Amino acid sequence: MFFKFICAVVTRFLFILISLIGVWRVVWVKNDGFYWFLTILYLPLVAEMILTLRRRRGNDYKWFSPAIFLFLISIIPSLWILELHHQENKSSNSRCDKLDSTENIRSLFSFWMNSTNGSSESLKVGFRDIPLSTVCANDWILALHQILLILLILGKWLLPAAGGLTRDQLSQLLLIFVGTAADILEFTSETLSDIKDSSPAMVYIILAVWTWSMLQFPLHLSVMHASSDDLSEPASSLFSHLRTDIWSTVEALFIQDGPFLVVRLTVMIYFNVVHQMLIFFAIKNFLVVILNIYRLSVLICDTKAS
Repeated sequence: MFFKFICAVVTRFLFILISLIGVWRVVWVKNDGFYWFLTILYLPLVAEMILTLRRRRGNDYKWFSPAIFLFLISIIPSLWILELHHQENKSSNSRCDKLDSTENIRSLFSFWMNSTNGSSESLKVGFRDIPLSTVCANDWILALHQILLILLILGKWLLPAAGGLTRDQLSQLLLIFVGTAADILEFTSETLSDIKDSSPAMVYIILAVWTWSMLQFPLHLSVMHASSDDLSEPASSLFSHLRTDIWSTVEALFIQDGPFLVVRLTVMIYFNVVHQMLIFFAIKNFLVVILNIYRLSVLICDTKAS
C-alpha cells in the first residue's frame, strides 16, 4: 500500500516537473512572464492525484489513464508554442551549439563548469547564459519531445496498475508504447524539418496530427480483453461483440499510421519534397494501413461467423 502511494505521487511529480521545464522554456523564449499562466494546466493533474489516492488508493483505471491524459494536456501547449516560435524565427536564429556529438556536449558542459567556478553568483550566471543562450532551439525542443515520450513509458510502468491489468498485459503495453514513441518522434522531427518554411499552415497540421497520435498513450485498448461475463452475454449487434483486437486495429489505423501516411503523401505531392527516408516511412505507413484494413476485415468476418 505504501509503495503504491509513493509510486503514484512520484510519477505525477515527475509529470509536473517536466511540464514545468516546458513552461519555463516558453517563458524564456518568448521573454514574457504571461506564459507562466500555463501552470494552471497542472491543477487538474493535482486534483486527479488527490482523488485517485483517496478513492482508489493510487490504482490507475483499467481502460484509460487519467494521469497520463492530464499530463499530456499540461505539456502539449508548451511544445506547440515552442515549435511554432521556432518555425517562425528560423531565419533570425543566431549561432548556437548543437548537441549532436559527444565533443559538443563535453565542450558545452566544460565551458559551463568553468564559468561557474563554484561561487553562487557565478552559478547563477552559468545557468542563465550557457544552457539557455547557446544551445540550439531545435535541440531544446527535440529534448523535450524525447523526455516526454520516455516519461510516458516510465510513468505507465511506475503507476500502480488497475485490478484488471495483469503484469503480462502491462509488459505488452509498455512494449507497444516503445514502438509507438519511436514512430511519433521520427514523424515530428523529420516531417517538420522537411517542410521548412514552405507553409506555416502545414506546421499546424503536423502538430495537430502529432497531438492526435499522442492519445494512444492514455488508452489501454490494445491489451485489454473482455471479461468472460461480457463474452457470455447475448449480442444485440455486431459492435457489441467487437473484440479488443478490432479496437486496437482501429486505433492504430486512425490515430497513427493513417494520419501519418496522409501527411507524408501531402509533403511529397503538394510540397514536392522527396528523399529516401520520407519514401521509406511513407511506404511503411502504407503497408501498415493496408495490413490493418485486411486484419480488420478478417476479424469482422470471424466475429460474424461466431
